[in-house]
Amino acid sequence: MEDPDGGLRVAAGDPDTAWARNLEAEPRCHVTIGERSWVAIAEPLDAAAAAGTVAALILRYGTPAEALGRGPAFRLRPLKG
Repeated sequence: MEDPDGGLRVAAGDPDTAWARNLEAEPRCHVTIGERSWVAIAEPLDAAAAAGTVAALILRYGTPAEALGRGPAFRLRPLKG
């Protein structure tokens, strides 16, 4: 889910999801959405922010609630330059 400032919030469906484990080990990442690409840093969300992100993702995309949010959630903050 995109934030107004260009950040992106994401949530894993399982604690062992590979992409989430990779972000925990190396927060710097490359994001591509459609034709747009940028470098970002993954910032773990606290429990309240993660719950809000999961709720927003479910409302926006209709993601099944029984899986989403069991793993970590992050804000992918675009790096300048």
